[in-house]
Amino acid sequence: MESQVRGGTRWKRFAVVMVPSVVATAAVGVGLAQGALAASFSVSGQQFKVTAGHLHGEGFAQYGGIDSVYTSTDGKEKTQVPVAISSFDTARITKMCQSVKTEIPLIKKTIYLRLEAGNAPGKPVTAENLYIDVAQLDADAKFKNIDIGVAIQDKTRGPANKDVKTTQPGGFAQQAESADLYGVKQTAWATTAGTFTLNGLSMRLGADPKMECY
Repeated sequence: MESQVRGGTRWKRFAVVMVPSVVATAAVGVGLAQGALAASFSVSGQQFKVTAGHLHGEGFAQYGGIDSVYTSTDGKEKTQVPVAISSFDTARITKMCQSVKTEIPLIKKTIYLRLEAGNAPGKPVTAENLYIDVAQLDADAKFKNIDIGVAIQDKTRGPANKDVKTTQPGGFAQQAESADLYGVKQTAWATTAGTFTLNGLSMRLGADPKMECY
C-alpha cells in the first residue's frame, strides 16, 4: 500500500472494514475449524465479548472509525457508532474466547453463544489481515517501534469503485512494528480477517450467563 509522510511519520493507508451484520457467529465455525478461510463476525445491533491469554500481532495499527450498525431485525434501520479499529497484518492468539448474548423475544429467553479456540500448547488461533472494531479494551500491552500521531483524512477505492473514508481526520492514530497484548478483555462490534484459523474450536449454546467470556 502507499504511504503518506505526515509530520515526519509515514502513515499507511488503512481500509476501514465495514462488516455487514450477520445473525450469529456459529454459521462459519465449522469451516474455520477445518482450515483457513476468509471470515467476519458481527451481531446485529449489539456488541460481543472477546478474551485472549496472549495476542501477538505483526504490522499493528490503531485509529478511529465509524461503524454502521443494524438496529432492526429486518436490516432496514441503521445507526452509526464510533470505534477504535485495531489492525494486524498477521496475528497469533492463545486461549481465545468469544461470546454473544442474544435476547430471543419469541421464547422470552436469553441465549449465550460461546466459542473457544487456541487452548492447546503450540496450536494458537492464527489470522491474516485482521481488523477488530473495538468499543472497549483492557490488556497489558507491549509495542515495538511505535509511532503515535494524528490521523489524516484519506480515501481509497472500495467495493464497486466507491470511495471509502479510511480514517477520522484529526483523530488519534498509532502504528507499530509489532504488538503483544496479554490478559485481553474487550467488547467489539465486528471482527474481520482475510484468513482466520481456529485450532481446537469448541462452540456451545446455552442459557447460563456464566457462558460469557467475562
